[in-house]
Amino acid sequence: MTETDASILAKTARGAGWVVAWRMITRTLGLLSTLTLVRLLEPSDFGLVALASSFSVAIEAFSWIGIEEGVIRHKAPTPALYDTAFTLTVLRGLIVGVAIAAAAYPGAAFFGEPRLAPVVLALAFTAFIEGLINVGTVEFRRDFSFQKEFRLWLLPRILSIVLAISIAALYRSYWALIAGIVSNQGLRVLFSYTMHPYRPRLRLVEWRQLAGYSAWNSVIAGLGVLRSRVDTILIGRAMNAGDVGFYSVGYEIAELPVSELIAPLTRAAFTGFAAAQREEVAAGQTWLRLVAAMALLTLPAGVGMSAVAAPLIGLAFGPGWGQAVPVVQIVSLAICLTVFGMVGQTLFLAHGHMRTSVSITLGSVVLRVALLILLIPPLGLTGAAIAAAVGIVVEQAIAAVYAMRRLHLSPARDLLPQMWRCLLATGAMGASLWGAGLGWTVFPAAWLPAAVALGAGVYLFLLAALWWIAGRPAGPEADVLAMLRQAVFRRGPRAA
Repeated sequence: MTETDASILAKTARGAGWVVAWRMITRTLGLLSTLTLVRLLEPSDFGLVALASSFSVAIEAFSWIGIEEGVIRHKAPTPALYDTAFTLTVLRGLIVGVAIAAAAYPGAAFFGEPRLAPVVLALAFTAFIEGLINVGTVEFRRDFSFQKEFRLWLLPRILSIVLAISIAALYRSYWALIAGIVSNQGLRVLFSYTMHPYRPRLRLVEWRQLAGYSAWNSVIAGLGVLRSRVDTILIGRAMNAGDVGFYSVGYEIAELPVSELIAPLTRAAFTGFAAAQREEVAAGQTWLRLVAAMALLTLPAGVGMSAVAAPLIGLAFGPGWGQAVPVVQIVSLAICLTVFGMVGQTLFLAHGHMRTSVSITLGSVVLRVALLILLIPPLGLTGAAIAAAVGIVVEQAIAAVYAMRRLHLSPARDLLPQMWRCLLATGAMGASLWGAGLGWTVFPAAWLPAAVALGAGVYLFLLAALWWIAGRPAGPEADVLAMLRQAVFRRGPRAA
């Protein structure tokens, strides 16, 4: 590994640590906020805001244009490029805001809920002000200063939660939830101008520099939304709303390793791959070490989630949610492999291989639709889970193979030496749970801590033993230990 490779890898790993830390903290804050607000508001209040949010989430997802990523991957962005990016972001925010506002009253009429319209209008305003954020803060990601981005996110989040709880305590109204959403975004915009000195102007002189990349991003985002929604659409068409609920909850539980670990990683990985592209150095070692390090966490997490799905669902949601168990058991085993393809897709976006990303995503959508249509009628929710799992595995495998080819890596020569200890330890963990009667079966929820302790103990012991026997080589185990050590001493994670 060259000195430049090592530097980019270390910065990427440190950035990933900050982003994962933010995800953990915001989840904790969100949980504490929810536990407080549920005692002050009615369930219908949460349902109203969730219904209104569905409009903005869908419209924003389909209108994603990746302006920030376009600036990050540019070799030498000028003030004119920053101003163009800011202007395009403002225009997107305006268009999205108008589109959401236009859906307010028709949506309220469709659902027979007159309170919905003003809530949707408030979210439309939030979408607009989101586009006003200072484009200069893109430099936080571009320069690997993720700790500054962490501060930019954290304080508005805390203040908005305090405001929401205060309004809920005083007025017991669903507007407390809206106030939290709007204030969080407004404060983030305000703090972006206090934390970075750049003052953008409205001009579009460099729009050609960003137009092509942004157009491809829009297509990829749209396909991603379609891929994530087609399951529930087809299940709802072939079955009923209750089955959609079982599937949605099961899938959400199964994808926790992705949402909590892999998704934050790809944010930092994009910056690392873009830096490698700008400096014209190979990104192979960065891809390899990031994938191998994250697999140490995601593979056992996915297998473990699958093994204890039955007692976990019963404990968390009650006995009436048993139909979600096979969804978790099947999808978890596929989801834990997404680290390989998601980091590969991030590489394609950072290096501008947009056609490759579109082709893989489109193929995944077509395959998933075909399998869902084929398997739902005879197998129900189990068939839907199998279809989703096969689609995930095929998509991730293709993305990983393409990524390794572009990086001149070999699965046998480069990836397997980094992964074999993790694979053996994960297999032993699954076998021990199965043999002890604590995996892929129904057992009392009171035994769940014992199952977790057994699985974690077997995995960690065997992984450490194999690494020690192999001579403690540089690789994912050393990288994760280094990140943990740096996190304990509060100096930010670094790669070994």
